[in-house]
Amino acid sequence: MMRAPWFWREQTLAARAIALGLAPVAALYDAGQRARWRMTTPKRAPVPIICIGNATLGGVGKTPFAIALKGLLGDKAVHFLTRGYGGTLSGPMNVNPSTHDVDEVGDEALVLARNGPVWIAKDRPAGANAAAKAGAELIIMDDGFQNPTIEKTVSILLIDAAGSDGNGKIFPAGPYREPLERARARADIVVYVGGNAAAATAAAKNNNTPFAAWLAPQNPPEAARVVAFSGIGKPQKFYATLKAAGFDIAETVSFPDHHRFNDQDLFALARVAAAKGAPLITTEKDYTRLPDDFRADVLVFPVLMKINQPALLVEAIRTAIASEAS
Repeated sequence: MMRAPWFWREQTLAARAIALGLAPVAALYDAGQRARWRMTTPKRAPVPIICIGNATLGGVGKTPFAIALKGLLGDKAVHFLTRGYGGTLSGPMNVNPSTHDVDEVGDEALVLARNGPVWIAKDRPAGANAAAKAGAELIIMDDGFQNPTIEKTVSILLIDAAGSDGNGKIFPAGPYREPLERARARADIVVYVGGNAAAATAAAKNNNTPFAAWLAPQNPPEAARVVAFSGIGKPQKFYATLKAAGFDIAETVSFPDHHRFNDQDLFALARVAAAKGAPLITTEKDYTRLPDDFRADVLVFPVLMKINQPALLVEAIRTAIASEAS
């Protein structure tokens, strides 16, 4: 995925001028999205589908939220379904972390696979059918909110609590896949995701939804002076989380989302770490994209998603599933 362009973030005259110039292309993109929805009849899966999505390009925590939700729904055989972004395999295929690598299935699938069965499928209905045949009683779909090919039982929309989604314009004029209000209208459940519990909960309250979530460290390495690097949608969130956990960040190095690290990147990172006299640290997703021989010198900072009202969220999901089944 490309690096988010500067004019998505800024409100300068130059940034607004570029976004305005791209407005006709954005209108065509949005019209294409709406036409695809009108012309596609979604297929019903054999088991309930819970879709975790967002309205923007880039990360807001879909994968950790999917993992957290699986933990809350542990009384059923829950499988994950993802398209395997960045991987070469089309599927449908059950991911095996011991034989599949990031080039084949993408980084998100490997992170999910540490927490349960994962299916990659460019064709989402085919992936859901394969998972159901393998024993899935419930499927959590990581991303796919804008995919009209499969019928969702419950659609959960994640929104950045900080409102840091740029200029609010549709791609390529801005970072939005679709207008936020249209996404909200299609969602069954809206969750505001913040950098901490207070920020997330306040945003949820201000937007009249009961649900908030935030990332928290999960058995992190001991706080120290580090060189932090990442190739995720919003790297500044990762750096802020590190600082909140007590790490002294000597330097940060950011790459585009889902970046594939080459030898030149690795050499540059090693050189920065040596110059700063501090070890490298990165996210779980980035760690999966590193070569095995480089990982030995890199700390990984695991996080888990916390949800403010887990029981209420589960109740809302089960009510929606029961309502569709009746």
